[in-house]
Amino acid sequence: MAVAFTFPGQGSQAVGMGQDLADAFPEARRVFQEVDDALGENLSKLIWEGPEATLTLTANAQPALMAVSLAAIRALEARGFSLKDKVAYVAGHSLGEYSALAAAGFVSIADAARLLRIRGNAMQAAVPAGEGAMAAIIGLEQADVEAACAEAAKGSICQVANDNGGGQLVISGARAAVELAAKLCTEKGAKRALMLQVSAPFHSALMAPAANVMREALAGVAKTAPVVPVVSNVSVQPSTDPDEIARRLVEQVTGRVRWRETVEWFGANGITTLYEIGAGKVLSGLARRIDRDIATASVGSAAEVEAALAALA
Repeated sequence: MAVAFTFPGQGSQAVGMGQDLADAFPEARRVFQEVDDALGENLSKLIWEGPEATLTLTANAQPALMAVSLAAIRALEARGFSLKDKVAYVAGHSLGEYSALAAAGFVSIADAARLLRIRGNAMQAAVPAGEGAMAAIIGLEQADVEAACAEAAKGSICQVANDNGGGQLVISGARAAVELAAKLCTEKGAKRALMLQVSAPFHSALMAPAANVMREALAGVAKTAPVVPVVSNVSVQPSTDPDEIARRLVEQVTGRVRWRETVEWFGANGITTLYEIGAGKVLSGLARRIDRDIATASVGSAAEVEAALAALA
């Protein structure tokens, strides 16, 4: 069994996530304390008690999801699990790439929390509220979606932001262009074209100011070669080179999350099982639609930690 660990992105958050881990494992609880200390606030109280609307804010959801993922990792490690010995690759969906990198030792948990808070704030600030938008396009070929984006943009910004697999693409850009592209996709035969309730046009060229912020922020933290290669969202290639990883993280702010290709890459490179580390089961569902030959499992609760330890022993 060749294993890769994947780490979820925004949208997987839920009030109460990770509390079971913190209750069961002192090492997991310490992760939440580290994140609280790094941010100078009681984020863990928000994670466990809500309100949901505040947890969902980009600047909160990003470090919160990382905290849950790293709590699961620390719970595994507390029972003798070794990422370096048992896992061939790690990858994460958008912000999940930071979780993957923190798990593999590229940055500390405290620095990952601070970076994600900076990232969330920078992405929110890059475009005035209401001027950007995103839409999910279901059941239309990528070439047709890209053609609709090009037709709708007309000097504005509209592009494919996420290739999630299973016939799901997400487009992002200026609101009017995204709304028009979604309409064009429906006319081209998309099963659904759904405007998303998001606060900014993530992974589009409109995020360029946020990319500049992240370039500076990443330059200011200590970085170490990860103990396991990370497969980049934007290049779909594994790397352990700290400078290349930092460069890819900057590109990721405006670039496409190539998740379908990432799962296909895992399959082509001998991975037989993907473990989703942290909150929710979104990535497991996507993986099953992309490559039915890859088994999936989730590690987001104390019981799932025990099951993973038994399976990976």
